[in-house]
Amino acid sequence: MLQRRDIDSVGSDEAVIATNDDASSCKRCAVALGYWSDRYINYFIRSTTDRKAPEINRGYFARAVAIKILVDKFIEVTNGNCQIVNIGAGFDTLYWRLGEEGKTVKGFVEFDFPGVTSRKCLYIQRTKQLLQAVSDEDYDVKLNRNNLHGHTYKLTGVDLRNLTDVEAKVKESDLQYSLPTLFLAECVLVYISIQKSSQLLKWIAEKFKSALFINYEMVNLGDRFGEVMLSNLRTRGCDLVGSEACQSTETQRRRFLDYGWVGADSCDMMGVWARLPPEEIARVTQIELLDEQELLSQLFTHYAITTAWTDHRWSEVQL
Repeated sequence: MLQRRDIDSVGSDEAVIATNDDASSCKRCAVALGYWSDRYINYFIRSTTDRKAPEINRGYFARAVAIKILVDKFIEVTNGNCQIVNIGAGFDTLYWRLGEEGKTVKGFVEFDFPGVTSRKCLYIQRTKQLLQAVSDEDYDVKLNRNNLHGHTYKLTGVDLRNLTDVEAKVKESDLQYSLPTLFLAECVLVYISIQKSSQLLKWIAEKFKSALFINYEMVNLGDRFGEVMLSNLRTRGCDLVGSEACQSTETQRRRFLDYGWVGADSCDMMGVWARLPPEEIARVTQIELLDEQELLSQLFTHYAITTAWTDHRWSEVQL
């Protein structure tokens, strides 16, 4: 998914924005191989012959399936009387996949850089299957270059580092502070400075009294493997200015607990993998041969899913 960082360089922002295409391409590859089902990803990313390594495909599978399980649990507990906010959403297709399964919520809002939302708006506008899903016979879709407002679906361009603009966009998107709200972020906060991301998390905790946050992000960046990850991203012009919070699962927990969230839990993807349905693990391990299990272990120990909540009842929404 798309990431953020607190710098003024337009060129650097563009480098970060470009990671959205990389992540979308990886998801499309894994879906094409049968790791999970997503018939909407093809509308946002063109076919590619660039096949990804098996450990990358399994990594994206674990990420996608684990987050979907958590989202489904949240919707089930609230009986759909909730809203979802996907920050740094990129070309994520969750809204359409939920609709296909008959799972509805009161509101679904996606925030991202205008440079991304403008492209997503275009793809939705020109694709009948996508546009119909965000339309309602009693509600006209409002669309401009960077924003799309449907009945329950809102796509809005905003810089997450500017809290004043974020608050204004939240209001424009008809989000209700009193409604149970699920926030999603996949490799987003790490590209925002600690100061700015902390302000954002504190603001969410103060405004949304019944919120659950699901954060997928790097951890253990202090070892050799982590240093290589950092170096590779810097080579592309992407500095992880928020990496201070990504040193361990404990620092991931503390970033929430220190700024108003009443509880938090963090588990690296090795632990997440062990909690996924055994039948699904058995199925996907037959898709591709993985010669080097160590590569998968290294990858899984350097990413984690962290959940945090402002309402104690969401502490039960776990894998």
